[in-house]
Amino acid sequence: MSAGGLLDRYETTLSGLARKNRLRALSPRAGLDFASNDYLGLAASPRLAKAVAAALAAGTPIGATGSRLLRGNTPEHETLEAEAARFFAVERALFFSGGYVANFAILTTLPQKGDLVVLDALIHASAHEGARAGRAAVVEAPHNDASGFEDAILAWRHLGGTGRPWIVVESLYSMDGDHAPLAELAALADRHDAFLLIDEAHATGVHGPDGRGLAHDLEGRDNVVVLHTCGKALGASGALVTGPKVIGDYLINRCRPFIYATAPSPLMAVAATEALAILRDEPERRERLAALVAFAGREIEAYCGVAPSGSQILPVIVGANARAMALANVLQARGFDVRGIRPPTVPEGTARLRISLTLNVDQADVAAMIKALAEEWERMAA
Repeated sequence: MSAGGLLDRYETTLSGLARKNRLRALSPRAGLDFASNDYLGLAASPRLAKAVAAALAAGTPIGATGSRLLRGNTPEHETLEAEAARFFAVERALFFSGGYVANFAILTTLPQKGDLVVLDALIHASAHEGARAGRAAVVEAPHNDASGFEDAILAWRHLGGTGRPWIVVESLYSMDGDHAPLAELAALADRHDAFLLIDEAHATGVHGPDGRGLAHDLEGRDNVVVLHTCGKALGASGALVTGPKVIGDYLINRCRPFIYATAPSPLMAVAATEALAILRDEPERRERLAALVAFAGREIEAYCGVAPSGSQILPVIVGANARAMALANVLQARGFDVRGIRPPTVPEGTARLRISLTLNVDQADVAAMIKALAEEWERMAA
């Protein structure tokens, strides 16, 4: 068989994606930042850079050189985990290389055979992948519908389910910018002896006291496990899984993505530790972002007729894939780095612009971007 024959299946798939306006390609950073998750502008923070430079000068290695259970466990990892446990008021924090890996790791390790995982329909792809690869039964509940979660658990019990339910949600949804009904879900978990797994990826650093997230008042419970990413508002990379000490110990002993992976860079542990200190020391960052979110909400409702999400993630639903990408492209050409999001990342027929609000821009930048969006939207509708 020729090399071309071997690759035909991949070419066919790519051609099909192109016909549906779903073909992806990498593009460079350019223009004002309305696309990143660097919500507090910490990725280029002088404090983070200084902390990492000081660690390098003191002999901290760039790479961990092995898994945490071999020679990859460093004082920097342990310092971060201890500080994170104090910061989030939990017994244990465990550092992973990223949020996707951490979600996959949790859901392939903690829910057991005979358990039930109930996923919010719009939760991160990593949770879906982890749940499917795990040992428990998996069902979806309608987005942000606490009664839908309870119905799923009751139906499973009715059919003979005897294990432990796991309710799995994001606290702040990455593509819609809306909040989960965490209080209702926590009460539901208590009623049904369930675990509540909360992905705080887009809330950590931005919401709650000192940026502890939307689940700050639930952390520390025996039935709550939380994921905090370090690569968004914290400006570094990696992820922290927080919860009871026994959960951390179990992951260390049974979690294959933790046991068999090279540990994250000690320098990223240094950066994340410093980012937690910045959250405490510089509350004005969250205040400035909140003011920017409120301003953007007023502007986009006034000029584009789009209802604001109330968070730093501002979706503009366009519908058709081609139109969403055309709008994104023209905004990029005008100097605004706005990205289009298409299925399967979002449901069919809901292609959108995902406008991300960060401290890398100011109110004048936001006003100019929304004015450009309103002009281009009107031009396309004409």
